[in-house]
Amino acid sequence: MKVVLDVSAAIEIILHKENRQAFEEVYLSAARVIAPDLFVAEITNVFWKIYRAGLMPEEECLAYAEDGVDMIDRFFDSAKLWKRALKLSIKHNHPSYDMLYLALAEKEKALLMTSDKALARLCGSVNIPCRSK
Repeated sequence: MKVVLDVSAAIEIILHKENRQAFEEVYLSAARVIAPDLFVAEITNVFWKIYRAGLMPEEECLAYAEDGVDMIDRFFDSAKLWKRALKLSIKHNHPSYDMLYLALAEKEKALLMTSDKALARLCGSVNIPCRSK
């Protein structure tokens, strides 16, 4: 099974959050874990916010961000996904950066793993299998 991992689900796994187990089972059983290259910017931003809030020291943020990046087997160029993502955004009135994940799942016939409830609901609208919590 091919899985598109979004940052919200990756954070659940990395930081041992409440929904970790449900996501980790799917992650560990995946043949390939993929994401749009936007994943790197998003996970970097999450750990910058954590650092800025004083919740974690810099070295720990760097290590966790690296763990997140290392979870992905292959990154896909957002420049090749943007048009479908924008069409989905317009149709469903949802931010384009989330739709890059949905567009990739559609293109690669993959399951989308997210803890974003709104994004998970949209998966049903476009017949994309989804794991969420």
